[in-house]
Amino acid sequence: MKATGGGAVLAAMTGYAGRVTRQTQGGSVEGPIKIGVLGPADSPVGQSIFNSVTLAADEINGEGGIGGAQVQVVTKDTKQDPSTGRAAYQELTTGENVDLTAGIFTSEVLLTILPLMAQQQTIHLTSGAATPEAPQQVAASYDQFKYFFRVGPVNSHYLGVNMVDFAKAEFGDMGFSSVAVMAEDFKWTEPISAALQGDLEDTGVDVPYNERIAGDTQDFTPIYDEIQSQDVDAVYTVLAHIGTSSLVQWAKQQRPFQYGGIHVPAQYPNFWELTTGATAYVFAQNTATPQVGPTDQSVPYANAYNDQFGGYPIYTGYSAYDSVYIYKNAVEQAGSKNADDLVEPLEGTSYTGVSGTVEFYGRDSDYPHDVKYGSDLAFPLWYQWQPAGDGGTPAVFYPDSLADGQYEPAPWTQ
Repeated sequence: MKATGGGAVLAAMTGYAGRVTRQTQGGSVEGPIKIGVLGPADSPVGQSIFNSVTLAADEINGEGGIGGAQVQVVTKDTKQDPSTGRAAYQELTTGENVDLTAGIFTSEVLLTILPLMAQQQTIHLTSGAATPEAPQQVAASYDQFKYFFRVGPVNSHYLGVNMVDFAKAEFGDMGFSSVAVMAEDFKWTEPISAALQGDLEDTGVDVPYNERIAGDTQDFTPIYDEIQSQDVDAVYTVLAHIGTSSLVQWAKQQRPFQYGGIHVPAQYPNFWELTTGATAYVFAQNTATPQVGPTDQSVPYANAYNDQFGGYPIYTGYSAYDSVYIYKNAVEQAGSKNADDLVEPLEGTSYTGVSGTVEFYGRDSDYPHDVKYGSDLAFPLWYQWQPAGDGGTPAVFYPDSLADGQYEPAPWTQ
């Protein structure tokens, strides 16, 4: 980790190999420090957020706390509903008087809560919701919304840029000269659709079908009939809420085109078991797999998570875990947990954690306080679910520096 901002800082190796935390010399922070965590409790994306913050807090408490202060974690269920999320945030900031809020998976929930962040003047570190509208509000009214930061993932615009970068690098080797783009009609996908529009075709691939699919779609047969009539090599997805039904129907119908893209359910480490193998040959974008990650800290974190919770995290967990350490560093650098004292140290963050190297765009950028996208910063990897023994495994094939396998087309498409 790089030291940022002013003040004397002592770097100390703690915990598992590779993680570096910083501690201020002298002084202490009044405790306890309370972290309020928001997410959908009945979903793996929410469970990964809650568990990862708890894991980080347990580690930090075992190492002496944040500036000597012990960390307490309070969780609230958003139910992926804006009104429920708003009430949960109010309970955390007004009732529990937390020092930090973290998490939030759904963009609609984040945008509903954002005005309350300005009102409560409490630091928030997002790990899930990808809408670029949040940092755009920081750009429009910095003093009001400066308390918002996103640790991960990269915002929806850059998720789309990454899909284009991936297509440019890999589609030729995958045998794709024509693809159909299928995005679910939710707010988080709008910037991705915009980023793909035109830029995907500029990579040399034909895009005869580019549609936004209703968020309550259950029967994909007519959609696949139309896509199949276009004789494409693959369907390129932007799916979360309706991803499982779409994937299972593709596999059961053995459609003659490949399938993959941004697909949140396919990011679940146990998705092979959940679909009884229907996810075979699907390719997907992700932060990491249990076996491969962007830094040498990623796999040890995933193993520590599995040891404590009996399963592996998904992408929201990686960012949530890093959020706690990023907050710790800012508090110890400032010697304070006051939100206004923490904005500048957070803005100067350069932290290599389990999700990659986290730096934030500056206040004069298009997306202030958003995690930076780049090959040496936050940069998704791509893998394919492949049969292995009696089950399946995610084989990473992009970028080359992280690859532990090669892409294989679904046999029924040959």
